Amino acid sequence: MAEFGRQRGKRQEDDGLGSVLDLLLANARLVLGVTGAAVLAIATLAVKRLIDRATSPRDEGDPKAEQKTLEESWQDLALIKATPKPPKKQRREDLSEPLLSPAQPLLPGETCEPKVCSAPPETPRVESSPLRCLTLQEKLLSHYSSRLAVPEVQVSLALQLARSICTQLQNFLRNKCPELPFGSLFLSGPLLDGLEALTADHIHLMLPVVLDAALWSLIPGEDTVVRNPQYWMIKRTDLEYFPRGCSPWDRFIVGRYLSSNALNETLHKMLVASINWPAIGSLLGSIIHPVVASQELKLEVKHDQVELSITLFPVVEMEDKVLLAAPPEGLVENLWLESFHRAEVSKVKELDAGDSGARQHCLCILNGVCKSHPALHKLSGSPLTHVVLHLSATSSDWAEESLADRFQQVLEELVGYLEKGVLPSYFNHKINLFSELLEDEIDEMGFMLYRAISEPELLLKEK
Repeated sequence: MAEFGRQRGKRQEDDGLGSVLDLLLANARLVLGVTGAAVLAIATLAVKRLIDRATSPRDEGDPKAEQKTLEESWQDLALIKATPKPPKKQRREDLSEPLLSPAQPLLPGETCEPKVCSAPPETPRVESSPLRCLTLQEKLLSHYSSRLAVPEVQVSLALQLARSICTQLQNFLRNKCPELPFGSLFLSGPLLDGLEALTADHIHLMLPVVLDAALWSLIPGEDTVVRNPQYWMIKRTDLEYFPRGCSPWDRFIVGRYLSSNALNETLHKMLVASINWPAIGSLLGSIIHPVVASQELKLEVKHDQVELSITLFPVVEMEDKVLLAAPPEGLVENLWLESFHRAEVSKVKELDAGDSGARQHCLCILNGVCKSHPALHKLSGSPLTHVVLHLSATSSDWAEESLADRFQQVLEELVGYLEKGVLPSYFNHKINLFSELLEDEIDEMGFMLYRAISEPELLLKEK
C-alpha cells in the first residue's frame, strides 16, 4: 500500500507537471509560432526527462540500469545542444519587411485567431552603390596628376629666379676672370626636361668650359686609372710646341691633365667668398647662400613662395662627348664624368613624338616613386631612362592605354638587371650604370621591386 501511494503521488505530480507543460507549449505556439514552439518543446522534453530521471528511484547495484541511465543523460544533453537557436532580433532601424511573419499553415485542431495589430508600411530598401576598385592604370594616372604635376606658378617663379641668378653669376665671372673663356651659362635639369620633377625645387646651371681642340685631347675611360668607361681624362697635348700658358686653362693642369677638382675648388671659393649673395638676394626678393660644406657647387635659394636648390656644373663638350666636372669620390682628381642626360631626354621625346607614346609619363611616375622611397632613390634619373629606352627597342606599344602594362614591364626589367648587377648604358654598352651601387643596396632594391611586380600599388603608397 505504501508503495502504491508513492506511485500514485508521483503520477499526480507528473500529471500536474504535464498540464503545466502542455499549457506552456500551447501558449508558446501562439506567441512564438510553430518553429519557436517546436524548439521550446524539444528543450522542455529534454529537461523533463532529466527531472524524471533524477526523482525516480534507482536500481542500486544494477550496472546495466546505471549504464542505460548514463547513456540517456548524454543523449538528452546532445538533444539540448542540437536545438536550433532562434534567429537574432533585428534592430528596429534595419528592418525592411513587415514585423509579422507570413501566414503559416494551420495544424490540425488549430483555429485562426483574428490579429489585432497590422503590419507597418514597408520602408523602401536603400541600396548603397558598391565601391569601385580602381585599376592600376587609373591609380597611375591619379598618382601622376595628384603628386607629380608641378604647379605652373611654382615652375614659372623657380625658372625666373634661376635665370636671374644665372645672369648675375655670368656677369661676375666675366668681370672676375676675363681671361677664362667660359661659355654662356644655361639651365638644365629635371624641371626643364619634364621626366622626373616632383617639385620645382632643383635646377642645374651648366657652365661651359671652352677648350682649344688643338691643345687638348680626350683619353678614353678604359685607359684611365679607374678603368671605368664612363669617366674620361682631358690631356694637354703638344707641350713641346705649345708650352704651358698657351691655354688659359693651363692653370688647372695636374700631371698634364685638366683637373676637374682644381677647377671646382676655384669656383667654390668664388661662390663662397667673392660674390655678394645677400645683395643679389635682396635684389631678387629672396635669400641666397652657398652651401659651404658640400663638395658640389651648390646654392640654396629661399623665396616666400618657393625654395630652390641650384647646382653649378662646369661642362666640356669635345668630340661629341659631354663631360661634367663631377669626379668620383676618392683620391683621383682629374676625371670627368660623361653625361648622357641630353641624349636621354632627346631620345625619349623623339620616340614619344613618333608613336604618341607615354614614355615621359611612365618615367615621371617611376622617378617620383624611386625618389620618395628610401630604398630606391639611387635608381631615379639616368638608370630608369636607360631601362625605358632598352624596353622601347622590344616593346612597341607605348600608348597611353598601355601605361600600366609598360609600368609593370619596366619593374620586371629592373629586377632582371639587378639580379645580374649590370645595367648597360643605352648609348655605350661598355658602361654599367650599376657599377657604383653596393651589393646590399642592389639586394634591397631587388627585393622591393620583386614584391612590387605582383603588387605595384606598394610603390604608390604615401611614404
